[in-house]
Amino acid sequence: MLACATLGDKGKCGEPALCAQEDLAGVRERELRDAACVLDISEMHLFGYKDKELAGAPPDEIRRKLVGIIRAERPEVVFTFDPNGFNVHLDHVAISRFTSDAVAAAADQRWYPELGESHAVETLLWTPPLAPWEVADTASEKAGVDLVLDVSAWADKKEAALRAHRTQHKSVEHHFLSKPNVKEILGVETWRRAWPRAPIDFVSRTGT
Repeated sequence: MLACATLGDKGKCGEPALCAQEDLAGVRERELRDAACVLDISEMHLFGYKDKELAGAPPDEIRRKLVGIIRAERPEVVFTFDPNGFNVHLDHVAISRFTSDAVAAAADQRWYPELGESHAVETLLWTPPLAPWEVADTASEKAGVDLVLDVSAWADKKEAALRAHRTQHKSVEHHFLSKPNVKEILGVETWRRAWPRAPIDFVSRTGT
């Protein structure tokens, strides 16, 4: 299940442009749905906040949305950006803050009892501070990487999902698809454990 907070309406339209700026939100949504389909993500929640304005969303409003999703889905693991938003994008920073807040609130029955029984997420994962294209071969040796997943069996799907974001093809090509070791990059997922914290010597490798 994927929850996406913003429309991406202030981003780039591609080079050359694939649509007018005023149409970008709809195009980005279709691209996201195409990528989700490739990855077999069966359910999506799109909040529709304006691009680069998520930090100004009413905290109670977005907390309620996220708590409702967590209690309905009852996930064991929640993934989000790290507190720096990986690349300090304002919306990435904001959704990290909102998600961490909602994970805590979802476990506390005093918050929104009308949204169902409380649910304690077992593990909260953040994007690591290191880009995947920088550490594909040495991820387990790097501080900030606590979980290394062997997803090589799904590398082709990851590539297809990246290509679905056609308006962002320049960035996708630059960071991923133009690399000589693209298969190694796409064959690994790296995450940082936000909660519960991992022991200092903990790095897990798994193919599941």
